[in-house]
Order: sequence, then structure tokens, then C-alpha cells
Amino acid sequence: MRLTDISIRALKLPEKGVSYYTDDLLTGFGVRVSEGGTKSYVLTHGPRRTKETLGRVGIIALTDARQEAKRRLAEYTLGKTRPLSRSWNSALEEFLEEVSAKNRASTLKSYRRHLKTHFKFGITKLEALTPHDFQRPLDKLKNRPAERHHAFVYVRIFIRWAYRKHYLDKNPLDRMQTPHGSKSRERTLTDNELHRVWHACPDDPFGRIVKLLILCGQRTGETSHILPAMISGDLITLPGSLTKNGREHTFPFPKMAKPFLRHLSYNGFSKAKARLDKLSGVTDWTLHDLRRTFRTKLASLGISREVAERYINHISGVQAGVTGTYDRYNYLPEMREAVAKWEKYLESVLED
Repeated sequence: MRLTDISIRALKLPEKGVSYYTDDLLTGFGVRVSEGGTKSYVLTHGPRRTKETLGRVGIIALTDARQEAKRRLAEYTLGKTRPLSRSWNSALEEFLEEVSAKNRASTLKSYRRHLKTHFKFGITKLEALTPHDFQRPLDKLKNRPAERHHAFVYVRIFIRWAYRKHYLDKNPLDRMQTPHGSKSRERTLTDNELHRVWHACPDDPFGRIVKLLILCGQRTGETSHILPAMISGDLITLPGSLTKNGREHTFPFPKMAKPFLRHLSYNGFSKAKARLDKLSGVTDWTLHDLRRTFRTKLASLGISREVAERYINHISGVQAGVTGTYDRYNYLPEMREAVAKWEKYLESVLED
């Protein structure tokens, strides 16, 4: 089709993923449309049909995008691959747009948070950035090893992407070593600590989330996004777009959990957690330790590893590989028995 401002505005949104519309006037030039409504100019070239994002429709004019596509095609044809001068912000927006088209919303959120929070280079040209420019923000995270590790991994992926796009003629991170992440935690809460944390929880979204973590052992990011539509009877079904492993996960919840399955959206976990530590007198623990505590308690109650792993949606070990691929049994009866045992045990722990 011939791309014009009018025809681009009329392009239909795909039901899922992205659709590409090519231009009759310039081979390889086109528009990518995402299910969320984002429209971007793209150039497809070479034997591997490499796709490059030229910019977003509405921000870049059609004539400018088509001219840029012609210029790049000419360079590729002549064998010229000089780096294209791009600012940090403009290249980052292009990168995040590509991440958005290929990944889940949670993945995009992680990329955006780490790259925009820790690496604020603004309009600085990519080629002007040195290894020391990247080392400084990483050094500021030396007391947060896990955050520093993740920040480095995300920025390395972005810089490698920019290098492949010919926005850089060398990678400034090549000789930088990946910072060590935090050591694997082994902390579980004792029965007394669970009792104190539970009774110190405020009657607000944060308090309800903490109690659900104790009751159900799911991940914090999944629990805080549970919606009424995901609840049916005594079952909660987390969609694959929400779970860490990308698999839909259905599990029964204890009767005690029902009053807390409401208004769970919350921000400001760090401050709320600090207040809870002060109120409960329990320190040196994380919200994720509640998941480890839950899993450990199930084992102590005689719940089989297979059932316990299925309940917390953990696919390593017995649920990984061939077993996970071919075992499609839902284990709901066994999980209900496990939940009943856990609830009975927890009731005795939480008694005043």
C-alpha cells in the first residue's frame, strides 16, 4: 500500500502482537502497529530481513522517516556503516519500543525502571559515553548488590543493541565485569515471628498483601495484582502475562484468605515494610522470605515436593524438563488437601 498520513491513521490494530504494513514507494520501508495502538516507522533490509525502528508516528513526520530510510539503504548498499549519532534518550525510547513489541508488560517495566532510574544521560550522545560514565551510577548501588547486578545486566543488553544498530562503533562496557548479585537467602520466619508479623499488619492494601503472602506463598508481584476476575470459588487463576514463568497458574486459596482478596494495588512497599518491622519487632526479613517460609512449612507438614512445587508455581526440579512438558494433571485435589493442612496449622500459630 502507499503510505500516507491518512492511510497510516486508518491502519487497523492487531488483536494480538504487532502487524507490519509496507510502503509501495520504497522497498523495505513500512509501519509497525502494536495491539496497544503504537505506530512506528520501520526499515527492513538485508538477507536476514533485519528490522530497524526509525521513530514513532506522530513524533517523526512521514517524509522525514522515508528520507531516513533512503539514506540508510544507500549506506547499506555502499557498504558504509558509520555510527549514527543518537542521544541516550532517543535511542533508549527506540529500544524500549522494541522491547514492548516482543515482551510482556512486566519485562518492559523492568527495563524501563532500571535504565531510566540509574542511567540518566539525557541528551548526551551515545558515542560520547565512557566506561566511567556507567561505572559511577553502578558504584552508587554498591550497598544494594542485587539492584546493581540487575542494572548492569539491563544496560549491557541496551548497549549491545545500540552497537548492533550501528549507533556505536565500540562497546564501552566490553571490559567491565558483571557485578556480583546478592547471595542466596536462607531466611525463614519462625512461628512466633509469623504471629507477630500477622498481628502487626495494618488494615490496608499492604497489610492484606502480606497476609496473603503468608497464607498462599505466591510471589509479591503476582499477589499484589490479583483482580476479582481472577477469582472463582476457592480458586485463583493468575494469567501467564502476570507470572514469572509465563504459565497460567491456578491454585486453591484457604478460607482465611477470602477477606483479604480486595483492593490489593499498592505502591511504597519499602516504607510500609519498615513500619511493619517496627510494629512487629521482627527484622532482617524480606517479603520474599514469606514465600520460602510457606514452602518450608509445607514440607514440614508432609506435603509432597511435587504438590508443594506445583502450588507455588515453581517449575524447576520435579516440574522442569520432560516432566513439566507432559504432566498436565492440575493437582487441585492434592493442593486443596495441602491448603487445608496449612490453614489448620496456621490457625494455631496465629492464636492470641
